[in-house]
Order: sequence, then C-alpha cells, then structure tokens
Amino acid sequence: MARWTEADIPSQAGRSAVVTGTGGLGLETALALARAGASVIVAGRSAEKGAAAVARIERAAPAGSVRFESLDLASLHSIAAFAERLRAQQDGLDVLINNAGVMVPPQRRETADGFELQLGTNHLGHFALTAQVLPLLRSGRDARVVSLSSVAARQGAIAFDDLNAQASYNPMRVYSQSKLACLMFALELQRRSQASGWGVTSIAAHPGVARTDLLHNAPGRRSVMGVTRSLLWFLFQPAAQGALPTLFAATSPDAEPGGYYGPDRLSETRGYPAPARIPPRALDTAAAARLWDMSETLAGVRFP
Repeated sequence: MARWTEADIPSQAGRSAVVTGTGGLGLETALALARAGASVIVAGRSAEKGAAAVARIERAAPAGSVRFESLDLASLHSIAAFAERLRAQQDGLDVLINNAGVMVPPQRRETADGFELQLGTNHLGHFALTAQVLPLLRSGRDARVVSLSSVAARQGAIAFDDLNAQASYNPMRVYSQSKLACLMFALELQRRSQASGWGVTSIAAHPGVARTDLLHNAPGRRSVMGVTRSLLWFLFQPAAQGALPTLFAATSPDAEPGGYYGPDRLSETRGYPAPARIPPRALDTAAAARLWDMSETLAGVRFP
C-alpha cells in the first residue's frame, strides 16, 4: 500500500460524522474530516474541551462545519440522551468514529452504571452508542462505523467470568481486554450487518503508539507511564499521524468491510495505514457472539 495521508481523503462534502473524544486522536480525526468537507460533531464529556476543539477546527478549517455535543460514554443515560438529540436533529448519519477512551487508571474505578471504567467506556459505552444511532446509520449514505482498538489488544483476553474486574484488577490487563473487546465488536458488527442487511460497514483501526494525553490523564503525569510519555515523547508518533488509520478506515474506498488497519512500521507502532494483524482471540466468532449478548444485557440495548 502506498503511503496514504490526509491528502488522499476523498471529498466528504455532504457527509455527516460523529467523532467521540475532544482531544488527541479524536481532535485530529475531526479536523481532517472537516477539512475534507464533512459536517462533524465532536462528542465528549467536557464542554470546555469541546469548545476548544471546535475553535481549533474552525481556525484550521474555516470552510468546515463542526459543532460540539455533550456525551459521557461512562453513562448510559448520557449516551441515550445524546442519541435522542441526534435523531431529532438529523435524518441520517454517514460516519461514526468510536474513538474516545480511558487507559490504565491505577485503581479500579466504575462508570455511573457500575461497570469497570475501561470496559464501560472503551467498549460498552461505544457498543451502546452504536446501537442507539444504528437507525441513523442505516439511513446514511454508505455508512461506516470505525472502532478504535490498540496494539494492546494482542495481549488481551475476555474474562467472561470477571468481565468487570471485580475479583481482580490489573490496569493494563483490563485495558487490553477492553481494546480486544472493541476489535471483536467491530468484526462482529460487520458480520451481523452483512447477515441482516443493515447496509452499515464496520471497520476497526488502531493508532500505533501516538502522542496523546491518555497516559497523562489516567495513570497521571507522575506515574511510570506518564513520566515515560513526558520524557520519551519522541518515541510516540504525532497524534495526526496516529489518526491516519482511522481516517483511512472512515473514508478510503480501498478500506475493506470487516478490515483492521494500523501503522505499517515497527510492529505497527508507527508509520502509514496498512492492514493490521488481527489477534487470534479476536477471530473467535463464538466468543464474539457471547460478548455481544453480554454487552446487550449489560448496556440495556438491543440491535435489530
């Protein structure tokens, strides 16, 4: 695959997109989509960060269309309210980028609904969001859902007997589980869309190792991971580079339904978009179906 960059994004004029997350990868993804002509909603918890993201995008893409909407992926009530507002505002949705995430908080924390924070935000929140806006996606034009996984998914395993890490909490193990769940969801969503005729394409992506604030926000700047992120910043590729696999998955006519894309160099930690290696556990269709059923029950949503 040739070096695919933002310049290769086809025109997104007339297309609508929702990107979860107001900083880092989400901000860069929303900015690139706005530059390409999409009408973009940046969705996140903080109105202050959302306003800052919108202001930056408007400065960099003055001809673009962007707005902020409040969405807390750690609250099923907030997700339902966001989806209800969106359904009232527009008749369809063309692109959903399930991007926002929480990474390795040192102590176990819970969402508003009692789920372990990483699983609840990274996987269950986006699972519920996708279910809630599926009618809009089915009315969209060549609609795509892009779900963000991570190189950490390679070490992930779904602990079906302790999904919410109540018996044992290890920050990285639980993060890896959540990102494996995101990948399994993306692959299963494509299988179900194809089988049921939803007309929605599902693709997964990961950013490699990108220079974002994930490690500063959760473990903290003084943690080992936070200090590594601060002092060895040059090991992390820029967020705009890390966003390229997501943008490829969201816009390129060459992106395959049910595909998985990441950087092409140094064990997929940096570089340009290319097909990523899918961990064997993510290909277990029986486990994916079991996770789907559990996720519907936990999140209180049903796909058609």
